[in-house]
Amino acid sequence: MKILITGGTGLVGSALSKALQGKGHDVAILTRTPDRKSDFKLFFWDPDHDEIDEDAFEDLDCIIHLAGANISEKRWTNKYRQEIYSSRVESAQFLYRKIKELKVPLKSFISSSAIGWYGALTNDEIYTEQDPCAKDFLGQLSKQWELAAEQFTDLGCVVSKVRTGIVLSPEGGALPKMTKPIIWGQGAPLGSGRQYMPWIHVDDLCAIYIHLVEGVLPAGVYNGVAPEFVTNEDLTRLLAQALEKPLWMPNIPSWALYMLFGKMSSILLNGSRVSADKLCQSGFKFKYPNIQSAVASIIY
Repeated sequence: MKILITGGTGLVGSALSKALQGKGHDVAILTRTPDRKSDFKLFFWDPDHDEIDEDAFEDLDCIIHLAGANISEKRWTNKYRQEIYSSRVESAQFLYRKIKELKVPLKSFISSSAIGWYGALTNDEIYTEQDPCAKDFLGQLSKQWELAAEQFTDLGCVVSKVRTGIVLSPEGGALPKMTKPIIWGQGAPLGSGRQYMPWIHVDDLCAIYIHLVEGVLPAGVYNGVAPEFVTNEDLTRLLAQALEKPLWMPNIPSWALYMLFGKMSSILLNGSRVSADKLCQSGFKFKYPNIQSAVASIIY
C-alpha cells in the first residue's frame, strides 16, 4: 500500500514511517525540505502557499495527516494560535482541495487529533469518544481539525481520527522535558499534581495507525491513550524513582507556571481521565498498558 504522511519528520511521524516501512508499505513524506537525506521518498509541499508536488498523489492509497505546530512549544499569542490552527486544519483543507481537484482515487484518510477535544480541565469524568468537544481553545481546535478530516468522506474515503494523548518516546517529546529537572535536582509536581496525564507509548500509537491502515481496527474515532490513568504527581515520582533521584522541592505553584507560559499553562495544570475502552473492545492489544512498563522501556 502506498501511504503519504504529513508531519513525517516529527516524533510520531518518524517512528510511524519506519514501522509502516517495516510492514512492507510504500511510505512517502510531504515536507517543505525535500532535498535533505532520508530513507523515504520526499515530496515538496507548502500548504501556506497552496503548493505541492503532484507526483506525491500517483498510485496513492492512504494519507496519514500528522502535521501540526507543537502546541506546547511557546506561549499562545494570537499569532501562534493561528499557526497551530493553520498547520492542522488549513493544511488538511488544502489536501482535500487538491485530492478533489486532481480526482485522486484515495481510499483512506487518517488524521491525528488530540485529547484536547475534551478540554483543558480537571474533573471526575472519564471521557469517551462519544463526549462532545469542549468550548475552550483546544476543544474548538480539535473540532475544526476533525471536521477538516471528515470532509474526505465526500470523496469516498474511509476516514479515521486518533485523539492522541501525551506521547512517551525515547527519541524526545514530553518525557525528556520532565526528566531533565529531576536529573538536575529541581523536579516537582506541577500545580496540585492531581491533574491526570492521558499518555501513550509511541510504539502503541504507531500500532494504532498501522491497524487502521490495514483494516484491523474498524474506521472511526479513537482515543489514542493507554488504559492506565496516571496523575502528574504519580508520574513525576515514578520518573524520579526510575532515575534514582530524590524529589525535595515543593510543587511548582500554578501562578508561577502561568507567569512563565500564559494560557498555554492550562495544558500543564489540567487534565482528566480519557478512556481507552473503545480500542480495547475493538481487539487492540497494548504493548505498554501501564506506565511502569512504558517508563522502564525508555529509561532503563
